[in-house]
Amino acid sequence: MRLTRHAPRHQGRTAVDDERAAHATARGAGRRRAGRGALALTTTLAVITTLLGVAGCGAEDDDSASTAPIPQTVRLPRLDGQKLQVTAVWTGTEQENFSKVLAEFERRTGADVSFVPSGDDMSAYVGSKVAGGQPPDIAMLQQVGVLREFAAKKWIKPIGEAGQAQLRKNFARGWQDLGSYEGTPYGVYFKASNKSLIWYNTRAFDYAGAKEPGTWKELIEQARLVSDSGVQPMSVGGADGWTLTDWFENIYLSQAGPEMYDKLSTHEIKWTDPSVTRALTTLAELFGDEDLLTDGKEGALRTEFPQSVAKTFAGGEPRAAMVFEADFVAANVADAGAELGTDAKVFPFPAVGDKAPVVTGGDVAVALKDTKAAQALLTFLASPDAAAVWAREGGLISANTKLDLATYPNPELRGIAEALIKAGNDFRFDMSDQAPASFGGKPAQGEWKALQDFLKNPKNISGIQRQLEKDAAKAFSD
Repeated sequence: MRLTRHAPRHQGRTAVDDERAAHATARGAGRRRAGRGALALTTTLAVITTLLGVAGCGAEDDDSASTAPIPQTVRLPRLDGQKLQVTAVWTGTEQENFSKVLAEFERRTGADVSFVPSGDDMSAYVGSKVAGGQPPDIAMLQQVGVLREFAAKKWIKPIGEAGQAQLRKNFARGWQDLGSYEGTPYGVYFKASNKSLIWYNTRAFDYAGAKEPGTWKELIEQARLVSDSGVQPMSVGGADGWTLTDWFENIYLSQAGPEMYDKLSTHEIKWTDPSVTRALTTLAELFGDEDLLTDGKEGALRTEFPQSVAKTFAGGEPRAAMVFEADFVAANVADAGAELGTDAKVFPFPAVGDKAPVVTGGDVAVALKDTKAAQALLTFLASPDAAAVWAREGGLISANTKLDLATYPNPELRGIAEALIKAGNDFRFDMSDQAPASFGGKPAQGEWKALQDFLKNPKNISGIQRQLEKDAAKAFSD
């Protein structure tokens, strides 16, 4: 293997880079937003480490998973001639796999289902459709804050008894609560993801003599070891603000603890609190060191999430050794031509405080029309039958406790899914997704914009805190 020292930090991108980025962006556009509904889990590190340890085994995918029959556990009504429109942020491979779920629903019920991509701003898309009197029947939301806003405005309809029965049977109480508003169930968390994972290029690690870290201090030490070997350590997709909120949330939960996390999530404490100062100071150890970021701070700010994965795994020589994000990175790894378990391995986000954090993402299905067909689709999505359709294709982690883990096509996904199920009710929802969308879920504003400004100038911690507090105070009072 030949690895050369990295070029100057602010070099321009080549035509090959642009072509690769365009390809990755086109195929991964849906995945950029797949995990915005994130859950902060405080399950034990030992369980997570053991389960994720299978990522290094290099096992082949199981052909039996993709050919196994779909279970038939739920009864659905006949809906011949009835039409349904479903919207989600998913495009590319994710849209293709979700379309297979909808096709199975069509086959069982006779309904005619159409899918319409919403674009990244689901709140704005649905709002415009409601205002025009033509909302979709079902929407897949990424933020619990948006679900609560929609419920408060009475845009979404409560789940019927059949759907509630599936939720009670198949999901932990915590997941049911997340889909509820003021005690009324509205949503089915169909797709989840573990968002506390750091993926690494095995050749880059082997070349540098680096090892998987267990703590934040060790992560920085190993990153510097990789940098000394001539490979840029950490690829950051800073052009997508949501990736930066995930960085902050993992650090804050591990360092400040669950109680402070809850208080910041509801704006019970201000963003100028010393606990936020401490978390940003910790994150600045990485973001403030040009030698640790692939293409430096400016390069990170120009890098979208799919491209951050491509920089780590595409081509013969890696431009980066590591990239942080959820289990859906596995699909981007495949897009880059790397093999999970050999070229690419994964370790849990390291402990910053006493416990390592685990953050998961989720997409929740809600009905905007109270029809028999819409309720039937929610019931189907709450069953292991629907989860099995996508899970066997790869690219989906389900919180459905009745889904057979053998359905997943490889041991990596099985381990990640089992860790999620074993967490039970011991989780907290991502604070940016509990916030009003104007603060926690909008490009170029609120938390996304403030953390991009922080990445640009990690020394301005107090200024960024004031900016965060100003935006949060306005959003929570509106």
